[in-house]
Amino acid sequence: MEEKINISMPRPEFPDPQLRRENWLNLNGEWEFEIDFTGEKNSYSERTFQFEHFDKKIIVPFAPESELSGVGYKGFMDAVWYRRDLDFPKSFDGKRKILHFGAVDHRAYVYVNGKFVGMHAGGYWPFSFDITDYLTGEGDYLTVLAEDDMRNGKYGAGKQSPTTNSRGCHYTRTTGIWQTVWVEAVEAQHVDFFRLTPVIERSVLAVELNTSRAEDVTLTATAGFDGKIVGEKTVSFCCGHVAFDLELSELHLWDLGQGNLYDLKFTLKSGETTLDEVYSYFGMRSVALRDGKFYLNGRSVFGRFVLDQGFYRDGIYTAPDTSRFDEDVRLSMEMGFNGARFHEKVFEPLALYAADKAGYMVWDEYPDWNIHVDDFTCLEEIIPDWLSEIRRDYNHPSIIGWCCLNETWDRIGAEGRRFQQDNRMLDVLYRVVKSQDNMRPVIDTSGNFHVVTDTFDIHCYEQDPGKFKKYYEEADGLYVNFPDRQKYNGTPYWVSEYGGIKMPGDEAGWGYGNTPKNREEFLSRYKGLTDVLLDNPKCWALCYTQLYDVEQEVNGLYFYDRSDKFTAEEKKFLRAVMERKAAVEK
Repeated sequence: MEEKINISMPRPEFPDPQLRRENWLNLNGEWEFEIDFTGEKNSYSERTFQFEHFDKKIIVPFAPESELSGVGYKGFMDAVWYRRDLDFPKSFDGKRKILHFGAVDHRAYVYVNGKFVGMHAGGYWPFSFDITDYLTGEGDYLTVLAEDDMRNGKYGAGKQSPTTNSRGCHYTRTTGIWQTVWVEAVEAQHVDFFRLTPVIERSVLAVELNTSRAEDVTLTATAGFDGKIVGEKTVSFCCGHVAFDLELSELHLWDLGQGNLYDLKFTLKSGETTLDEVYSYFGMRSVALRDGKFYLNGRSVFGRFVLDQGFYRDGIYTAPDTSRFDEDVRLSMEMGFNGARFHEKVFEPLALYAADKAGYMVWDEYPDWNIHVDDFTCLEEIIPDWLSEIRRDYNHPSIIGWCCLNETWDRIGAEGRRFQQDNRMLDVLYRVVKSQDNMRPVIDTSGNFHVVTDTFDIHCYEQDPGKFKKYYEEADGLYVNFPDRQKYNGTPYWVSEYGGIKMPGDEAGWGYGNTPKNREEFLSRYKGLTDVLLDNPKCWALCYTQLYDVEQEVNGLYFYDRSDKFTAEEKKFLRAVMERKAAVEK
C-alpha cells in the first residue's frame, strides 16, 4: 500500500494540542536539502554554507532516510543541511515570531538570513527560538544544519541501527528534521509553559504557569466539558510565574476506554488588552501502585499492554498523517489491550493525544539504546533529555508511568572486554525523574538490571507455555531473570515483554524462538503464554511483543502497514484471550 501525502503541505495540523494558538504558520513541505558526506560543510572554523542554496529537495517533516521525504537515502549521514524561504502572513505584523521545531535528530544549528540563531541538542524533543530580530522583511530565509553521529555512545538513539543496514531489532535510522516545523506570532508577553496536575479527591486542577516576562498581568483559566463551562478562575501576578487551583463543578474521570477530556483555555491580559490566548485540554485521573496492584482512580485494574515502537513503513519515525495515531490505538484495543509501552522512542504529542482521547494507558520511555551505560558522563546528555521529556509530556493523562532506560545490557568492548552498567546512573536517573513527577511510578531500567524501581518488571521470551508456567510455579509467582544481577525488591511485579511469536509463512523475517508450524499452533501458544500471566495473582500487568511488524522483525499482531494478519474469527479469539479476567481482578 503506497502512502499518499500532500507534498505542498504534509502534516498540516497543529503539532501540539496541549499548547495551541490560532495565529501560526506551518513550514512543512518542500525545502532545499543537501547531505554533507565529507564533513567540510559543517566545519566549525569556516562555516559558510548557511548562506548558500542547495541543489536537492526534501519534503519536511520526513527524515531523508524515508521514502516520503523524496530522498530515501539510508546510509549514515553525519551532517545534513536544509534551507527554505520565510514569508509571513499579515496577521504576523507587529508580533514576535517564535520558530518551533517538533524534533530534530540529533543536534540542530539554526540560522536566519545566514546569522546564527541558536543550537539545540536532543533528537526527540521540541525547541524554539525567537527569530524576530533576525528578520529583514525581504528575502528572509531559514537554514538548518543537523548533525547526528549516533555511534558515539553518548546519547540515545532508540532502535535506530548502529550498523549500515537494519538488523535484528534495530531498524532504519532517522536523521535531521522528523517532526513539524512552525512559527507562531505572539506578543512580547505571552504564555510560555504550564503544568497541569489533576487532584480528583478535591475536584480541582492544580495549575502552574510561566509567562515570557515578569510583568503585571491577569490570567483567566476556563475549563469546559461537553460544551459547558465547568470551571473558571482569574488570577493576577507580576513575577512571570503563578500557581493556583482551578475548581471544577463537574468531575468526569479519565478512565479505560473513556477519555473524558476537558477543554482548557488560558487568556492572558494586561489591563483590558488581550496579550495571548492558548488552548489546551486535560483529563482527571489518579494512578498508584501499592500492595502488588495498580490503581486507576482508586480502582485496581490489570494492565494489558502491547509493545508499540512507533515506526511507519514509508515515514519511519514520522507518521504519514495523524489518523495513524488513532488507528494504532484502535487496532490495539481491538485485540483486547488497554495500553501500550511506547517503546524506545519519544512519540509525537499527537500520538499521546490519540491515547488521551481513547482512555488508553501509556508507559513513556526514553530511547536509551546506543548509550554506553557504563559511562557515568553520559548523564550530561541524558538528564537534560529527561527533563525535556517530562516538561513536554507531563500533562498527558494517558501516561501512567515513566521508564528511564530499557535492558541495560553489558557493553562489549575491544578484545571482548565486558563493561557492566554503572548502577549510579540508574539511581540518579530514577531520582531525577521522581523529583520532577512524584505522581507516577518510575522504572529505572525495564527488564534488566534493576537498581531502584517503583515496579519490578522482567522480560521473558520463553515460547513453551509449559516451561513458562513452570518458571512462575517454582518462583511462587515472582520469576526473576538474571538472578545473579538483580533481586526482586518487593514492589508490584509485572512482565513487560513476552511473546514475540512469529507467524508461520514469513521465513525472511524473524521472531522470538521457533516458528509455530501453523496458525492453530500460533493461537494456542499465544493463549498458553498469556494465560500464565493472567492467572498469576502476583502479576499486575503484561506487555505483549508486539502490535505490528517492524521491518525485518515480523512478530507483530498486524503487518507493518497495519493490515490484518488474522481473520475476523481469529481476532475475536485473540481478544477474548487478552480480555479474560486476571487473577488480581477477582
